[in-house]
Amino acid sequence: MAREPDEELRKAFSQLHEKMIDTTQKLKLADIQIEKLKRSKQRAELTVKEVSSYPADTKTYEPVGRMFLLDDIDNIKTGLDKRMKAADEKVKTLENTKTYLQQNLKECENNIREMIQQRQNKDTSG
Repeated sequence: MAREPDEELRKAFSQLHEKMIDTTQKLKLADIQIEKLKRSKQRAELTVKEVSSYPADTKTYEPVGRMFLLDDIDNIKTGLDKRMKAADEKVKTLENTKTYLQQNLKECENNIREMIQQRQNKDTSG
């Protein structure tokens, strides 16, 4: 006598599995975005360090699209500082999102374990 799995259980398991896959993909995307922002911030820090070593009257150019505009060193430093602060804020937001997604993933895993345990208990007692 082969037992057919409960249709509702299988449907719920499938939904939880899809949710786990989706959450895992979102976690990977958040990791990629965080790394990209960290590299961008590091590049800006190195640029500020390099530009700071130049004399104040040095001509500097800032890229705008496909062209370069002559700009003051102080303005370039200010722009780079703003970029670094924006990157820090985005990283914090992504870290919070990542924490939420990790909790969500653990909850899904626990729900799946619980469903399997209930099914095993049902099979052994029935």
